[in-house]
Parts: sequence; C-alpha cells; structure tokens
Amino acid sequence: MGESERYQDYKKLKRRRFSLGSDNNALMGLFTINVIFFIVLLTLRVGYAFYGDMEYYDSQVLQWFQLPASLTRLSERPWTLLTYFFSDTISNGNIFRIISNMLWLWAFGSILQSMAGNDKIIPVYIYGGVVGGIFFIASSYILPGHIEQNGYAALLGANTGTVAVAMATTALSPNHRFFTQIRGGIPIWVLMAVYLIIDFSSVAGVNAAHSIAHFGGALAGFAFVVLLRRGKDGSIWMNRFYTWFMHLFTPDNSKAKQPSVKDKIFYNTGNRSPYSKTSIVTQQRVDEILDKINQKGYHFLTEEEKQILKRASEEEDL
Repeated sequence: MGESERYQDYKKLKRRRFSLGSDNNALMGLFTINVIFFIVLLTLRVGYAFYGDMEYYDSQVLQWFQLPASLTRLSERPWTLLTYFFSDTISNGNIFRIISNMLWLWAFGSILQSMAGNDKIIPVYIYGGVVGGIFFIASSYILPGHIEQNGYAALLGANTGTVAVAMATTALSPNHRFFTQIRGGIPIWVLMAVYLIIDFSSVAGVNAAHSIAHFGGALAGFAFVVLLRRGKDGSIWMNRFYTWFMHLFTPDNSKAKQPSVKDKIFYNTGNRSPYSKTSIVTQQRVDEILDKINQKGYHFLTEEEKQILKRASEEEDL
C-alpha cells in the first residue's frame, strides 16, 4: 500500500461523521448531477406514460436534452451539446444503462481524483462529452446510410463523458493495480479493456455514429493527459470560469484585503525569514493536508507536509 492510500485510510478512521464524500468532492458532484437529470426525465416519463402520451414525451420532452445529429436542429437547441451527456434515461424499460454508467464513472473517477486531484475529473468529463458529440454529428454527415437519418437521429447518455474519464485514468497511470491481494493485483488497463468491450458492444447494433461518438470521448480523455504531461493543463480555464461565475454576485472585498500601514512598516522583513518554525502534528493540520490531497493530489504536497503526514502515520501505528 502506498503512502497516499495509507493517509486516506488514516483520514477515514479519524472522521466519524456521516458524509456523502469529502468536502468539495467533484466526483460526488458529477454523480449527483447525473442522478438529478435522470430523476427529472424519469418523473416526466412516468407522468406522460400515465396519460398514455409516450410518443409526445419522445418527440417533445427528450428533444430538449438529447443531442440531434442535424446541424439545423442543433442550431435551434445548442445547449444540448452540454445537456445530453448528463441525461441518461430509461430505454424500453431498461434501467441498466444509468446504473452501468454511474458504476463505471465511480470506478475510474475515484482513481483519477486520487491521482490527479479534485479539479480534473469534471473538465475531463465535459471535454469527453463535447468532443464525443462533435464526432457524432460529423459521422452522421460522413458515414454512408446516416445522412437520411439526420432528421431523427440523436445522442443521449453519459457514455462519452464516462469513457473520457476512464481513458484519462488509464493513460495517467496504466500500471495502477487494484485487488492487490489477487496475485499482485489487476492492472487498470485490463479494466479499461473490459469497459470498452462492454460499452462498444452495447451500441454496435444501434448506430455506428454512436460508437464513433464514444471513440471521440476516449480520444478527448487521452489527449487531456498527453497535454497535461507536457505542462498544458486544460482544466485551468474551466475551473477559473467556474470560480468567476460562483463569485459573480459576491461583493468585492479587495479594499478590505489591502495591507495596513502597520503591516507595511513593522512587519516588512524583506527577503529575510523572521523565524524558523518547527511543525507540530495536530489533528487540524493533518486534516488540512488530507484535504489538499483530495483537492490537488499527493504530488502537490510540500516536503514539510509530507513529513507531517509521515509522523502522524507513525504515531497512529504506535
């Protein structure tokens, strides 16, 4: 077991309160959004089924969520390029798709979040959905036999975003192993292969454009990791936009943050360090460092923070 896993176990032992996940858990937020969209569509479907208007439900309700293959229809509902990959629904009474997508998203997303931090999973999911949608529309105009279907063909479901998360996780650490008790563990690329076989086989008989859309999602996840290794983080602008939007109506406190005369004159030490501190292992300090691991990942810790966690782990073992 690695140091990061030991610290996560230590955190679980220390926190006894009920929680659906750690604070600012992006994976839990992503999971919740998908479930909310599913419940909304399910409620509407049940209501229309009660009055016997299922055809009206398919033609009038789903069109506001699903991504159309036609560019003309897309121009009338451009937001569907973002809503379709959050909108799983029951197809012919089969609830397996939403359950499968959420289980795979949780399996790969939890690993990606622990390795890359809390601010990568949602951008990867969105990139996969958008690129997968573009591939779907493009293939509908290129593949033989699909042009005449543009008037009614559409894409719906979390598959493109989920496969992007799965591919990004595998590309980031292809040798990551789980179930380590079984002959040294199973590599994550094996899990990825199983997922791709199940995912592509489920859409093989539906429409080739759907398979290409899933391929586009996987390509987006892979490209995200490749660019990340080259120092180009595609999640930065998205997280900054989210922060800006969430603080859009927050009063400006910039004046309150201006340093006082006392701070400028009496506490200005220049480049000198006023004192050398010795780190004290406290529960509050340990929790703060563990939260940082959840937000950014273990590799972003300073040497001081790593030493604190190491000392805390040693004291726990005594």
